[in-house]
Amino acid sequence: MKLEIISPEATLYQGDATAVALPGVDGSFQLLENHAPIVSILQEGEVRLKGFDVKKVPSSFAHLFTTKGSDTVLGIKSGTVEMKQNNLVLLVD
Repeated sequence: MKLEIISPEATLYQGDATAVALPGVDGSFQLLENHAPIVSILQEGEVRLKGFDVKKVPSSFAHLFTTKGSDTVLGIKSGTVEMKQNNLVLLVD
């Protein structure tokens, strides 16, 4: 799926991912390729990314991403997610 991660400062990532686990306000959930359309609010926690190409992260934001096992992790304070037509957009703070 196509993934775009946007913060108030800049676009942190534009590329592909195979799975994204998110800290939703009603509990964690995961989005996979071809997931049904969804819009949700996110709470503070970790966004876990699989199939993520960290080389596409601008160098000035690389420090925001860490590796835990086979996942790339981004800590967030809040956010919104929209999945539609295999395009996932994360607006994060």
